[in-house]
Amino acid sequence: MSITKKRVAVLISGRGSNMKTLAEAASGPRASYEIVGVISDKPEATGLNHAAALDIEARAISRKDFPDKTTHEAAIDAQLKRWNVEIVALAGYMRLLSADFVETWKGRMVNIHPSLLPLFKGLDTHRRALEGGLRIHGCTVHFVTAEMDGGPIIAQAAVPVSPDDNEDSLTRRVLAAEHQLYPLALDLVATGRAQLVGNRVAFDHLGASSGRERILSPSTGHDGEADLESLARFTP
Repeated sequence: MSITKKRVAVLISGRGSNMKTLAEAASGPRASYEIVGVISDKPEATGLNHAAALDIEARAISRKDFPDKTTHEAAIDAQLKRWNVEIVALAGYMRLLSADFVETWKGRMVNIHPSLLPLFKGLDTHRRALEGGLRIHGCTVHFVTAEMDGGPIIAQAAVPVSPDDNEDSLTRRVLAAEHQLYPLALDLVATGRAQLVGNRVAFDHLGASSGRERILSPSTGHDGEADLESLARFTP
């Protein structure tokens, strides 16, 4: 039986490493989504070249080419509609989106953030985790709301912090966890197993019929690789 894949666009501002990971996952035979386009607010973003190399349509829609935020976002929205996009995935998109734009894509726009939200919203998350003496760090995929990094959580991956970690080593291990987590979380959204209901995420996993909300939280080892078997374990 053929699968009708959800049409996903990825918004980036830089390297696009998570975008590449999503695109690789989308090429699998049982993928629930396809990456139909990539948009960057920075024309120099190397992720645009990576997208083109993967035969994904890529567009630079630079903020400086528009008189204000409203017209810039209108251009992005118009491009998303031309691609018939169903889900928007933010992957290192470094521009805050307006409440109006977020409302347009409510329940259909997700983001990955390099911390265990609600800890360390914003920038420099790894440095702040180290300065705070945390023993557990990680990453979060969440639905996007008007509050920066404040949307309901879809999935999280935990990464242990070693005593000898520095910002670079911790960054690398969290990024490895991001690359494991984001395709899995996007699959939950694309298949409808994770949906935004009010200000919470409602889950329907693996044929569960209880109707209870559950939390997805794959564990990670010291190398930052996600333990995929843990995805079958859910905590009510």
